[in-house]
Amino acid sequence: MSAPHVHDLVGIGIGPFGLGMAALSEPLADVDAIFLDQASEFRWHPGMMLEGATIQVPFLADLVTMADPTSPYSFLAFLKATGRLYPFYIRESFYPLRSEYDAYCRWVAERLESLRWRRRVVAVEREADDTAASADEPFLVTAEVLDAAGAVIGIEQHRGRHLVLGVGTDPELPPSLRELAAQAGADPSAGPVLHTADYLPARESLLAAGSITIVGSGQSAAEVYRDLLDEATTRGVQLDWVTRSTRFFPMEYTKLSLELTSPEYTDHYRGLPEELREQLGREQRGLYKGISGDLIDDIHEALYRLSQGGREVPTTLLSDVAVTAARHDAATGEHVLTLRHGQLGTQREHRTGAVIAATGYLSSPPAFLDPIAERIRFDARGRLDVSRDYTVDAAGRIHVLNAEEHTHGVTAPDLGFGPWRASVVLAAITGREPYPIEQSIAFQSFGLPPQPARPGATPATAGSATSR
Repeated sequence: MSAPHVHDLVGIGIGPFGLGMAALSEPLADVDAIFLDQASEFRWHPGMMLEGATIQVPFLADLVTMADPTSPYSFLAFLKATGRLYPFYIRESFYPLRSEYDAYCRWVAERLESLRWRRRVVAVEREADDTAASADEPFLVTAEVLDAAGAVIGIEQHRGRHLVLGVGTDPELPPSLRELAAQAGADPSAGPVLHTADYLPARESLLAAGSITIVGSGQSAAEVYRDLLDEATTRGVQLDWVTRSTRFFPMEYTKLSLELTSPEYTDHYRGLPEELREQLGREQRGLYKGISGDLIDDIHEALYRLSQGGREVPTTLLSDVAVTAARHDAATGEHVLTLRHGQLGTQREHRTGAVIAATGYLSSPPAFLDPIAERIRFDARGRLDVSRDYTVDAAGRIHVLNAEEHTHGVTAPDLGFGPWRASVVLAAITGREPYPIEQSIAFQSFGLPPQPARPGATPATAGSATSR
C-alpha cells in the first residue's frame, strides 16, 4: 500500500487572506497546497453588500499585488478579463466598490484548483506520539464533507507539513445584547436584534419594527444608518444611533499614520509590554475602525436635506453613551436599553423596536485545534501567542492569518498587508523567498535612534551618561 499523500501546506479558512495565500501559492512549483472551507463558495460580508459602498483601501490592496504585481490574480487582471479596466480608469477612484471586490475574489476563487469548499474541519491531530522524534510528523486534518443543505455526507482527511489558519473572525455581540437577542428570539412578535453582519436580509423587518437603534461606531454602523435614513424618515420610523465613542470619529488616513502598517512599526509594536500594546490597540482604532470622512459628510448632508423647511427628522445621534444593560419587555413588545453617558454619568432607559449591533468581530482559537493544544502557545488571556513570523508553535509549522492584532497591531486586519504576511509564511514553508519581503518601507522611526558619538569620544565612552 502506498504512503498517504502529504501536502506542504493545508490551509483552513478561505476568506480574503486565505484566498490570497492560495493565489500566491498556486504558481510555486515547490508548494503543494490545499485549502478547506465549510462555505459552499466565496462570499465576503454578504450582509453588508450595500449599493454603492466601497472598500476603504486602494485597489492595490488586493489579494496578491503587494507581493507580486505581475500575478494573473490581481484586481487589474480581473478588470481586464471582465472588460472593466477602462471604465475603472476613467472613474478615477482608487477605491473599488465592495460588490466589485467581492466579485473579484470570486473570480480568483473560480480559477484556483487548490480550494475545497463544503469542508468543515473538525480536528487537527498528529499521527505519531508527542515525542521529539515525531517533530516532523505531518498534521492530520479531518474535515466533514457537506452537501448544499449543510448536512454531513462524508469524511475527508488531509495531511500537511504546515498548517495555515485563516478562519477569520466571528460577529461579536456584547453580553447584554447577546442576552437580549436570545430573549427576542423566544418571542415571535419581537423585533429583530442582530449584528450588522446579518443586516441586509433583515432590512425590511427592521423597518417594520417601527423604531430602530444602532449600537456601535465605525464604518458598518455609519453605512447602516445612512442606508436606513431616507426610508426611515419617509415611513416615520424612529432611527437612533448610539455609540460609546466620544464622537463619530473619522478614519485617520494621513500618509505618516499609514506607515503604522509597516514591518518597522510591527517590530516596534511587538517589542512593547503587553499592557501597553492593549492600550495602543484601543487608541489606534481610528486607523481602521473609524468612519470614512466622505460618509460622515454624506450623513450630515442627508440630515440637512431632510430637515429643510423645519421638517422634523425622527432620529437622534448619541455619542459617549454606552449600553450598560438590555432587556425585552414582552408586555409592550419593545426592547429596553439602559443608556449611560460617559462624561455626565447620567443614565436612562431607551425603548426601541429593533436593535442593530455594530459591535465588531472577535478572533478566538478554533476548537479543532484542541487535539494539538499542547503544541500551541497561548497568552494569559487564552489568545494565540503569535511570533513575529506568524507562527504559534515551537517548530514553526502552524501559521496564522489575521489572528494577531493583539501581538502585531494594525497590520493584522489590513488587506494591503496580507500579501506581505503571506510572503513571510511562504518563505518559511519553502526555505527561500519566492516573493521579495520588504524590511524597511517607512520614512519615520518608531523608537529613538542610537545615540550619536560625541566628537573625540572613544567607542567605549560614546553616548555614556554623565552624572553631576
